[in-house]
Amino acid sequence: MLKGVIREQKISLLISFLLFPLLLGITLQVKAANSIDGIRVWPAPENTRIVFDVKNKPEYKYFSLSNPNRLVIDFANTKNSVALKNLAENDPRIRRIRTSTAKNKGTTRLVLELVNSYQLTVFPLAPAGQYGNRLVIDLYDKNRSKTIISKPKQNLGDIIIGIDAGHGGEDPGSIGHKGTYEKRVTLAIAKRLQKLINQEKGMKAVMIRTGDYYVNLNRRTSLAREGNVDFLVSIHADAFRTPEPHGASVWVVTKKRAESELARWLLNREEKSELLGGGGGVIKNTSDSHLALALADMSKEHSLGVSFGAANNVIKELKKITKMHKKTPQSGNFAVLKSSDIPSILVETGFISNHKEEKNLTWAKHQQRLASAIHTGIKNYFLDNPLAGSYFASIGYKKHKVRSGESLSVLAQRYNISISQIKSANNLKNNALKIGQTLKIPRAG
Repeated sequence: MLKGVIREQKISLLISFLLFPLLLGITLQVKAANSIDGIRVWPAPENTRIVFDVKNKPEYKYFSLSNPNRLVIDFANTKNSVALKNLAENDPRIRRIRTSTAKNKGTTRLVLELVNSYQLTVFPLAPAGQYGNRLVIDLYDKNRSKTIISKPKQNLGDIIIGIDAGHGGEDPGSIGHKGTYEKRVTLAIAKRLQKLINQEKGMKAVMIRTGDYYVNLNRRTSLAREGNVDFLVSIHADAFRTPEPHGASVWVVTKKRAESELARWLLNREEKSELLGGGGGVIKNTSDSHLALALADMSKEHSLGVSFGAANNVIKELKKITKMHKKTPQSGNFAVLKSSDIPSILVETGFISNHKEEKNLTWAKHQQRLASAIHTGIKNYFLDNPLAGSYFASIGYKKHKVRSGESLSVLAQRYNISISQIKSANNLKNNALKIGQTLKIPRAG
């Protein structure tokens, strides 16, 4: 009997010995049910964004410390597989990111050593697009409303044009077959447009985004307002679910629901981009609360009229250098166009999902042509409809280069003035015109 009991105890001990490593492994798996698989740091003029890519929905806590300034984040039941050493080496707000010992076993504690004290926003994001679960941290400069916009040196009568390069940072926008990111194309065209506008007497440019970082959609219009812009152009390069669609288009905002499949697709994509880049309404910035009513009022009559007028002019110029997907201004409820006090347009410069256009959109010469067409279209609108007190209003005329087939009667009809007015402004003795000749066109009425 005793021998049987001893034998059973030995068998029990042997089973426990054999099963212990397996049980230990299961226990460790439970403790490390999640993992940090990537960390991205996006510095911007007004803030730094830190994005943690996690395997599953993050379970986290955080707190701040001072003297020195630190932000501590505890990821429960999580292991970290990311090298931290050089993550923040180019960031102006974070000295370094390191680990520390957490109170609870299985918890990964990360410490952000900060240069200063910052306004803090922390929120999780569910999987969207090419991204899985994320935890997002925004460190905002406390005096950001005073420093974020680099306003141009404004001469008397300058028309200020806001240039919004679509997407950026965490939000790449559309991605072409060969891996072209929309955010890079839009910034390249925007910088070329900025240069052209700043070279034009009577016009100055304000860039809403100057580098590879994300700007919340509603924040873009408030940045434009802080830059005192008279007109806002948002630049995009679109994609569709199939490679067939091609060509450029120009959009304005209206209260009407999207009527075309393309419009519904674009609006849906904008909502997804907000999830990729920033969580949209998750971020509630009290300093922007005074904008709520202005952003809700989508179209004042005057603002919408200017938007449509400029859109038609830009389409006229784009037709000369690229195919058009739509030959008239399209309407859609885009967040970046909603500010009722700022006339604005959204230019889709082409389809990255179309193989030929993807190649063109990465070609510097084509980018320059697109920027030139947008610049000329906006300039011509304000030459025809100058703002009171602007330089364009003071010069009293616009320039026109004569093309093949044009005559004084054709130009008089186009600009709604008389032949004698054109002849008088240019000291013409007869009705003969030369191709390439530059004429001064007096303003109508």
